[in-house]
Amino acid sequence: MCLGIPGLIVERDDRGDALPSARVEFGGIQRKVCIACVPDAVPGDYVIVHAGIAISRLDAEEAERLLEHLRTIGELENELPPDSEELDEVSG
Repeated sequence: MCLGIPGLIVERDDRGDALPSARVEFGGIQRKVCIACVPDAVPGDYVIVHAGIAISRLDAEEAERLLEHLRTIGELENELPPDSEELDEVSG
């Protein structure tokens, strides 16, 4: 499954002839992200990032709602068996 993750633009970098990029924060971790698909995005905006590319903007309320869903999914994954190999040992 491929997910787009919400992140907060911290700083734009429009230098040079390269595609525009920005430093985007994801829960305390910052990564360089291409923002060519959202050229109007500025620091303080939330964007959905997929495979290192910001693909859309969203408001802070929607970003927090999505982040809460992702946290819930992470908690559920911690409660599930890790791999099918372990299931094979139990059932086989």
